[in-house]
Amino acid sequence: MSGVKGLKGMRHVALKVRDIGRSKAFYQELLGMGVVWQPDPGNVYLSSGCDNLALHEVPQGTEHWSSAQQLDHFGFVVESIERVKELEQEFRAKDIKIVHPFKVHRDGSASFYCADPDGIIIQMLYEPHLSPQEIK
Repeated sequence: MSGVKGLKGMRHVALKVRDIGRSKAFYQELLGMGVVWQPDPGNVYLSSGCDNLALHEVPQGTEHWSSAQQLDHFGFVVESIERVKELEQEFRAKDIKIVHPFKVHRDGSASFYCADPDGIIIQMLYEPHLSPQEIK
C-alpha cells in the first residue's frame, strides 16, 4: 500500500444505532463478530479479528434521526501511538481540520480525529489488537 507511512488500512467504522442490544446481537449472531470492549451500556466495540466496529447508541428522542446520519466516523489503523502523534502534526501542517486532538483512550488505543473536505470525520487510530497485525 502506497501513501502515508505507517497506515495499515481502513479497518475501523463507527455507527450510530438506536438500540445497542439489538445491533450488538445482529453483528455477533449474524456476522460472527466478538465483543472486544464494552465501556458502558451505550457503547460496544466488536471485531471479526482484523477489523473494529464501534456501535454508539443514540439517546432516545434524538431529533432528526436519518440513515444519512448513522455513520459517526471511519478510521485508519496506524502502526504505533508515536506515528498517530506524528500524523496529527503532519495534518496540522497541511491545514487539515483536527476535530478532536490526540488522546490515549481507556482501552489502550490512541487517536485523533480530522475532517475531510466534506466534513466527514476520520479517526487516525492505534488499536492494540489491530495495529500489530500484518495483513497482506
